[in-house]
Amino acid sequence: MKDNDLQTINKQKRFKLNTGSFYGWPMGLWFMIFFIVPLVIILVYSFLKKGVYGGVELKLTLKAYIQMFKPEYGLILLRTLKITVISTLITILIALPCAYAMARSKHQTLFLFLIIIPFWTNSLIRIFAWMSILNNDGMLNQILLKLGIIKEYLPFLYNTKAVILVSVYMYIPYAILPIFTAVDRFDFSLLEAARDLTATKMQAITKVLLPGIRSGIVSALIFTFIPIFGAYTVPLLVGGKDSYMLGNIIVDQVQKTRNWPLAAAFSMIITLISVIGIIWITKSNDKDAQLKKKNTKEDNYVGGIQ
Repeated sequence: MKDNDLQTINKQKRFKLNTGSFYGWPMGLWFMIFFIVPLVIILVYSFLKKGVYGGVELKLTLKAYIQMFKPEYGLILLRTLKITVISTLITILIALPCAYAMARSKHQTLFLFLIIIPFWTNSLIRIFAWMSILNNDGMLNQILLKLGIIKEYLPFLYNTKAVILVSVYMYIPYAILPIFTAVDRFDFSLLEAARDLTATKMQAITKVLLPGIRSGIVSALIFTFIPIFGAYTVPLLVGGKDSYMLGNIIVDQVQKTRNWPLAAAFSMIITLISVIGIIWITKSNDKDAQLKKKNTKEDNYVGGIQ
């Protein structure tokens, strides 16, 4: 190869690197301003002393983290975990068959449109719609009364069950979409091969399909678990005294008791869970990529032998 050709190739590489850096700067700046800086502020606030009239004093202390271990906060944390785990499991169990049916359907565009529609509606409007359905004089109680199934109003609203129901409804699109993407890319000939090898339908699903769409399921778990764990609006509007969650503590500490360090300390719990979730998704995707790469090499090797 001539020197002129080498110089041209080097210039093209440098141009691509410079162009990538140029387009990467806005994203890096946005990430720094709207994610890193607020996160650092919250972290610093969690180690400062509460101000007399709100705010913080520039004195390092672990008082906020010590307060987190009070029994009343421990009960709220356990309740938050309970509601979050139950809501997440129900959401995933509903999302799996829905995503599978969408991926195998001839009307994928229509179903995707129906799943995306809730994103175009304000979340408060959707919550208030559920309140009108579950209220004592709401649609559900009125229908049951007219059918003679019940004789008096049932308390569907302002309890833990209402929080779980509305949480599932609010976040089920976040679970369906990543699972649908994974199912849509899945090679269904593997299921046929498993059935040919005398595997039952359930064995083919549990040992072939579910491991094959693991990355989508992990993403759905994280996209559902994290927002429900830090939810504030849903437990505030449809929950009762027994549905007070971690997000409600954070808001009350900022607005009512004005204990910013304690609110920041609780926020760090949600942040830590979010970081763990991101790492889990990344590792799951890396494992899937390595497995696909390995399978491709094996297929190429077998094809070369033949």
